[in-house]
Amino acid sequence: MAVAAVLQCFSAAKSHAQVLLGLPYEKIHTINRKPVPYQYVRESDVMWSKIIWRRIELSEKANQHLYFPTVPMDGRMSLIDVILDGIHTQGLTAYNSNGQDEFATIITEKEVHQNMGASTTQIEVQTLDGGTEQQIVDNAYNSSQIMSYMLKELWFFDKQRSVMEVRIIGICPIRIYYKDEDVDQESPQQKQTFWIYFPEARRILSNAECFNAKNDAARLNYEDIFEKRYFSSYIFAESNIYNNRIIAEYTQGQESLLEAEKIKETIFNFEQDLWEY
Repeated sequence: MAVAAVLQCFSAAKSHAQVLLGLPYEKIHTINRKPVPYQYVRESDVMWSKIIWRRIELSEKANQHLYFPTVPMDGRMSLIDVILDGIHTQGLTAYNSNGQDEFATIITEKEVHQNMGASTTQIEVQTLDGGTEQQIVDNAYNSSQIMSYMLKELWFFDKQRSVMEVRIIGICPIRIYYKDEDVDQESPQQKQTFWIYFPEARRILSNAECFNAKNDAARLNYEDIFEKRYFSSYIFAESNIYNNRIIAEYTQGQESLLEAEKIKETIFNFEQDLWEY
């Protein structure tokens, strides 16, 4: 009887999502996770800093865990769906992305959807009496068009702890799409959709599972992915005197990649030169 009672209680405790996933246990680890607070840093302890802008291309194999699944499944959502859900249900703030990344202008959820490609069109429909009337049709956005992300990062050296550290300041999804008149799909369009202040999004990202190819029982979360640098990216700009111009404005082709590597190497060498071996 005792065994039967235990089994009955265990069965009753299962959530609906559990039953759908076919799991014999309740998954509570990720949804109850809290991000580790950042270490306090004093301005007087920062002896060097540099702002860096990066680009993450989801077409790269190393970044596909940020793109899939394109529809929610197995308790997982893609990164863009997690962000959009955070805006819709958890009060995550979206900021204007029209040539700025200062998190100064807040935009509404409707504006976010419009930047994602949502629109309304008027069509002419036939009525029962043989006439016609104008009808408004809502065109939903397609989250799978988010094929790239921009990161704004702050690299700094904290002399109090003697560490070089990087903290992500913001993240911006980039929509890559084709215009309706581009039948051959030869000229992809790119649009910065909105900026998210990353420290505000950490809690939401830490509660969202991300696929782990090696172990389904030890899935990472999106906060882990960014904090532990489990993604592939390249630098496309650094803070500079020329209105923070991007690398593509003064180089092209392979030279742009070499310039990006030069910036990365400069940061690496600066850290190494602080120590004596």
